[in-house]
Parts: sequence; C-alpha cells; structure tokens
Amino acid sequence: MAKQAKENFKGKTDAELAKLALEFREKLWQSKIDLMSGKVKNIKGIRTMKKDIARILTARKALAPAKK
Repeated sequence: MAKQAKENFKGKTDAELAKLALEFREKLWQSKIDLMSGKVKNIKGIRTMKKDIARILTARKALAPAKK
C-alpha cells in the first residue's frame, strides 16, 4: 500500500490531509481499544494504520514549504 498511498496523498490539499490524519487516528484509537478488549486479532492492521498516519504527516510537511 505504500506506493498507492503516496500516489493518493500527492494531489491532496493540506486540509484534506489533516482530515485524513484525524480519521486514521480515530480508527487507530478504536482498534487499540478493541485490541485491549480482545476483539481484534490482527495486530498488523494497527501497525499499518500507524504507518499510514506517518505517511500523511510526511505529505503535509512536504506541502508546508510550498505554501510559503
């Protein structure tokens, strides 16, 4: 998903990326709660969400110099 994620984040604005980051963080929070309660068996999905959040934040930082 790394290559696909990079391509998906390329054309997005800072506001869209911020909204995506918030959505991913909410999903991550819910997954962590589900993991503690024993509902989630797929730990790899949590790792993937963390990496996606990092990709979004990196894309936002790349846009920052372009704004100035």
